[in-house]
Amino acid sequence: MHIGVAMFFTDYSMTPQELAVAAEQRGFDSVWSPEHSHIPLSRKSAFPSGGELPKKYYDAMDPFVALMAAAAVTRTIKVGTGVCLVAQRDPIQTAKLIASIDQVSGGRFLFGIGNGWNQDEMENHGTDFATRHKLVRERIEAMKEIWTKSKAEYHGEMVKFDPMMAWPKPAQKPHPPIIVGGAFPYGARRAVRYGDGWIPLRSRAGYAEVRDLLPKFQEMAKEAGRDLASLPITIWNSKEDVDQLKRDRDAGVVRVVVSLESAKADKILPELDRWAKIVPQMA
Repeated sequence: MHIGVAMFFTDYSMTPQELAVAAEQRGFDSVWSPEHSHIPLSRKSAFPSGGELPKKYYDAMDPFVALMAAAAVTRTIKVGTGVCLVAQRDPIQTAKLIASIDQVSGGRFLFGIGNGWNQDEMENHGTDFATRHKLVRERIEAMKEIWTKSKAEYHGEMVKFDPMMAWPKPAQKPHPPIIVGGAFPYGARRAVRYGDGWIPLRSRAGYAEVRDLLPKFQEMAKEAGRDLASLPITIWNSKEDVDQLKRDRDAGVVRVVVSLESAKADKILPELDRWAKIVPQMA
C-alpha cells in the first residue's frame, strides 16, 4: 500500500517544490493539491466537515500550477489533484492542461476529481448546482474522447462539440487515471460508472469508517461488470496509526493520503519524518 501527502498550497505554506522533494526523498508515492477557485462570502451550502470554512480554502493556489512546479523538481513521485472541481472547468481546456502536465511530468499525473459542495462557488462559474453530477460525467466522457481520439467529438445533453483535433495526448495510455472522489454510495457509484478508482474520506456523516463499506463497494463494482483491479481505492485523511493502516492494506486499499496543514517546513518536515518510518511497513 502506498502513502501520499496532500496540502492546500498557499503563500504561507511550504511551496509545492519543497513538499514534493521532501516527500520523494522520504518514500511517499504521491503529492496532491486540492482546488477552490475562490470562496464566495455567501454560503448556500454548509461546509461538509462542519463549522467555519478554514482559511486555507480561501487561499489555495491553482492545483495545476502547483503540481507542475512539484513535478519539475522531482523524478518519480506522482502528482495529483485532490480534487479537481470539474464542474467549474471548461472540458476542452482542461483536457489539454491534463495532457500537457502528464507529458511534461513523464506520465506521473493522477486526475482526482470531485463534483463539489459549494453552490455559490459553482454558480459564479455559471454551473447549475442541481445538475452538476450529470455535467461532470459528460465533461469526463468528453475529455476521454479528446485524449484517445485523433478526431474527437462529443454530443451530450450539456457538453457538445463537433469533430476537432487537440494535442498533446497524455503520456499515460489511454489517459491518466480518473480517481473519483465522493462518499458512499453516490460517489462510489460514479467511480464505478466512469472512474479508474475511488477516493472516499475515511469517515464522514453516515459512516464512521469507510473501510467497513469496502465489501459493499466491491459488490457494487462486480454487479456493474467492473474488474476490481481497475478500481483501486485511495482513502483520504489518516492518522499515524500503524494498526489502522495495516487493516487498510489488508482490506485492499492501494493508497492512503495524509492531509497536511498549510504550514512551513519547520512544522511539516517533522510530521513527514514520522510518517516516513511507517511508509516501508506498508509495502
